[in-house]
Amino acid sequence: QVQLVESGGGLVQPGGSLRLSCAASGSIFSIYAMGWYRQAPGKQRELVASVSSGGSTNYADSVKGRFTISRDNARNTVYLQMNSLKPEDPAVYYCNADLRPYGSSRLASWGQGTQVTVSS
Repeated sequence: QVQLVESGGGLVQPGGSLRLSCAASGSIFSIYAMGWYRQAPGKQRELVASVSSGGSTNYADSVKGRFTISRDNARNTVYLQMNSLKPEDPAVYYCNADLRPYGSSRLASWGQGTQVTVSS
């Protein structure tokens, strides 16, 4: 069984910073891409940033230049450094991993979500 556990969400003032972490654990054979999505109330879940197993990154236009995604393959962990947070950034942020468990097919695994609130 595979589990993604996120941490690092919370309340921050506009212009502030937060760092999200997501650690994958369990019987994992390989992890391919990892990423962060977010979903605000009444909106669809959207991709924020992703990083391939080789380190290539992709960002939503709305966060380019402010957010940085990185991963530590040895720890099966992905991070999202969020700087210059804006009032439009609040949402539940979900970690996602494209991975293959031992003895199983490749699948997409999701974390439980962590709330990010931006307010003065």
